[in-house]
Amino acid sequence: MGDAIFEGLARFAGIFVLVLLGGIIVVLFVGGLPAFRQFGAGFLISDDWDPVHQVFGALVPVFGTLVTAVLALIMAVPLAFGIAFYLTELAPLWFRRPVGTAIELLAAVPSIIYGMWGFFTIVPIMAEYVQPFVIDTVGDLPLIGDFFQGPPFGTGIFTAAMILAVMIIPFIAATMRDVFETVPAVFKESAYGLGCTTWEVMRSIVIPYTRISVVGGIMLGLGRALGETMAVTFVIGNTNRIAHTIFGPGNTIASIVALEFPESESGSLKLSSLLALGFILFVISFIVLAISRILLRPGAKA
Repeated sequence: MGDAIFEGLARFAGIFVLVLLGGIIVVLFVGGLPAFRQFGAGFLISDDWDPVHQVFGALVPVFGTLVTAVLALIMAVPLAFGIAFYLTELAPLWFRRPVGTAIELLAAVPSIIYGMWGFFTIVPIMAEYVQPFVIDTVGDLPLIGDFFQGPPFGTGIFTAAMILAVMIIPFIAATMRDVFETVPAVFKESAYGLGCTTWEVMRSIVIPYTRISVVGGIMLGLGRALGETMAVTFVIGNTNRIAHTIFGPGNTIASIVALEFPESESGSLKLSSLLALGFILFVISFIVLAISRILLRPGAKA
């Protein structure tokens, strides 16, 4: 009887997750269907967002979501790898636990706190020191200089990506640290016995052994970056136009939904457009997960 009850509960839990996920998809799609019918495929490539004339497009928030998430990963993954590498291979034993605990505590900080910290601390530093310096030094370079132009307001896509990077570092670093510690000691000791350096052991033994889990941790951080709302809303600038520089203001799907949703009337085209954006964000997250699974399928190159 106990085994039967446990089997039933486990089966119910698995089915419940699928039903819940399917319900979310259906609600978002049905709610966004009027916007898809009204604007068609042009909804995905239009940069208009005009509630007065009831004209809406998804290009600006989708662009902001992808750019901020990618920039955040570029900044966060090397730092997270360095933290995990130091804690598992270089740090003395007495120092590993307090640093590891501090990293885990960073993951528990509410996102709105990160947003307030970014707005009151990071934005003034960016506006007064960082952005003017980068604009004056890198902005005049050929090819890449155009990406570092614009007025130094402090807010913008790059600032939002920095805040996101700080937020996802604890998730990626903690995951990497935990999986690095699962590598059998005999594997590393054998490599050291052959004369390998610490970095060679990490590159040739630890990383190939933990590749799937490492990528999973990075995908976890990417998922957090794609869906983050309040912290990004504080510092991204919240303008419905595509920024041509990384210092320019913009929007993400999560931030525009947070700002516009309270002012949307039930049954309005604006509310439908916001639900359509939520559906698009779900599709983007699904595509990212699918790509990661393809890269990690059996037979894929390490």
